[in-house]
Amino acid sequence: MPKTRISISLDSEHAERIRTHAERAGMDVSAYLVNAATRQMAEAEAAEAQFARLDAVIAAAEAEAAALAPLPEVADDDLTEQERQEVQEAMGLIYGAEGPATRSGNAA
Repeated sequence: MPKTRISISLDSEHAERIRTHAERAGMDVSAYLVNAATRQMAEAEAAEAQFARLDAVIAAAEAEAAALAPLPEVADDDLTEQERQEVQEAMGLIYGAEGPATRSGNAA
């Protein structure tokens, strides 16, 4: 197979580190960079293959969620006292004891 030349630019510090590592590996710089890039591509492709099914499930769930009608607004009067307490506790977990009004960046 014919070879193709690829030119890269990098600062001299990186170039010297690459040369040093290539020498330690017993390779010339081109072989070292091809080896490193090939290994990186194989790792990325393996990760993509590993998560492809999960990515498809997530995409399907997102599409299904996007097609759902929005939930109706719930007024405070529509909640029972127990539900109001549960909402208050959940908000406390999110905002802490101070509540949203005292968090930095929020109006009081």
